[in-house]
Amino acid sequence: MNASKILQQLMQQAGGSQKGGSSGGVDVKGMLSGLSKQLGGSDQGGKSSGGSSSGFDMKSLLGGGAMGMLVGSKRGRKLGGKALKYGAIAGVGVLAWKAWQSSQAGKNASGESQGSAEGERVEVLDGEYQERRSLELLQAMIMAARADGHIDEQEQALITEQIDELGADQEMHNWVERQLKAPLDAQALAREADSPQAAREMYLISVAVTDEQNPMERAWLDQLASALELSPDMARELEQQAQQAG
Repeated sequence: MNASKILQQLMQQAGGSQKGGSSGGVDVKGMLSGLSKQLGGSDQGGKSSGGSSSGFDMKSLLGGGAMGMLVGSKRGRKLGGKALKYGAIAGVGVLAWKAWQSSQAGKNASGESQGSAEGERVEVLDGEYQERRSLELLQAMIMAARADGHIDEQEQALITEQIDELGADQEMHNWVERQLKAPLDAQALAREADSPQAAREMYLISVAVTDEQNPMERAWLDQLASALELSPDMARELEQQAQQAG
């Protein structure tokens, strides 16, 4: 599969969309450091097929890509406002790490040794490790976007169709189709987390695509935090980081 390619494009598009689609948004290439060359500045996600049949302007959502449609397909939601936290998507690993650092402030922790046990940020992973983390984050995002039950069969078909436009291979395409139909299971999702850092990233990116004021979505976040074994303080810190990133 090529999950890392899809996630990187999503992060790049989110960085550009944070400030009206301009390149002056979050510096995703800078955050991705050595991985920046892999981003390639692709605009494939902008090849929207229109999206008018679903009642919203897909071109305004993260460049019109399939994942942009996924996070923006909440009926009646504020598509470009509080509901979508573009900065949190663009800098998910950095922000999740910052949340952990904030939680350690004032504690007598042995910095480096404890930090190394936390796991690496998605932005600095490579190879199979990057691919695995990318799958974890995409799965978390899809489940969070489905938490209010507002992705119907027509929208699922449009999402899988546009996955191809993002450059997904057949295996990735099939995986996304399965995720769109799989039962929502916070425990099963949490078992995919390969490190404490991965768990924080999975929760933060879930926060980024949900509306905490929606009871169903708030309930999903609470279930996920518990399944990921995040303390209430850590969950609040991650939510705060997501809100501040915007």
